[in-house]
Amino acid sequence: MPGFLTDEQVAVLRVAHRTTKDKRLADRVKAILSLNAGYRHEDVSRILLLDEVTLRRYVKQFQEHGIDGLLECRYTGGVSALTVVQEQQLKRFLDTNTQRTAQAIQEHIAFRYDIRYSVIGVTKLLHRLGFTYKKPKIVPGKADPKKQERFLARYRKLQASMHPEDHLYFVDATHPQHTTQPAYGWILKGKTHDKLIKTPSGRERLNLCGALNGKTHHAVVLSEETVNAESIIRLGNTLLKKHKTGKIYVILDNAKYHHANLVTAWRQTHGRIKFLFLPSYSPNLNLIERLWRFFHQRVTWNRYFESFEAFKRESLGFFQNLKPYERELATLLADNFQVVPSQKLQT
Repeated sequence: MPGFLTDEQVAVLRVAHRTTKDKRLADRVKAILSLNAGYRHEDVSRILLLDEVTLRRYVKQFQEHGIDGLLECRYTGGVSALTVVQEQQLKRFLDTNTQRTAQAIQEHIAFRYDIRYSVIGVTKLLHRLGFTYKKPKIVPGKADPKKQERFLARYRKLQASMHPEDHLYFVDATHPQHTTQPAYGWILKGKTHDKLIKTPSGRERLNLCGALNGKTHHAVVLSEETVNAESIIRLGNTLLKKHKTGKIYVILDNAKYHHANLVTAWRQTHGRIKFLFLPSYSPNLNLIERLWRFFHQRVTWNRYFESFEAFKRESLGFFQNLKPYERELATLLADNFQVVPSQKLQT
């Protein structure tokens, strides 16, 4: 029996062994490869802790149905499995048509190829094809990839031309509400009811105007009655006071108050402040957006605040002391920007 596998079969089995996470399937592969290498049935059974009846069943599955029969996640009750071409067709279909459930994909395979998979079999197939279960990211529908690429070229050129005493900030506003924000988390099973978190009755919100240093990741965040032209000027004056020398480059979006006459006049009398405007619909290029999300993860998600003052105190305190999060923020706030792709956007 030694040497009954072709070189191609050996290669495929080795790949299957390396990629499978199912111990039982891995043992089946090792059993066939061991027998092919010349080991006796009794030796393989002893090494893999299998009885000989089970081992011989694996051999029979392989002889009758090949590798697909050996790996049961791709073989169900004698029905033919997907061919390599069909798998690639399925992969392309799922890449452009996101399906919410394994059952929906099971039904698609049955309709398109007349092949019956179990839901578990579909799940294993999807993992093997490189899919994972997660939510897609939302991007602005009107984003222009070419404009974003041109902006990034300007941004990299600016970085290269800055002097040691210069500073670069990303500016934006956010408006967190004083309300409990439920979020996914690991909750103990077996409870007779859902896990409950209180929520306040009010809907007051903070108006935060912030600037994030792109190099040090330090943040300047002001609480305002409303975010407008005066808010931007106050933030700019705060940055000027903080940095006595050097130019201060400010990257910000095209909100109307950023172009207000009041702001334009103020900029003309404060030459150290330089504005660099983002392309329209490009929050993915504003680094402070990531800080806002991190803030919500740490402060607002699954948290209850009895009073608005407590919510405000906790929120502002977070931005005033980011030191405990330095290691996380060093990775999160790296300026590895991604341009919104011009293709592969699902509509």
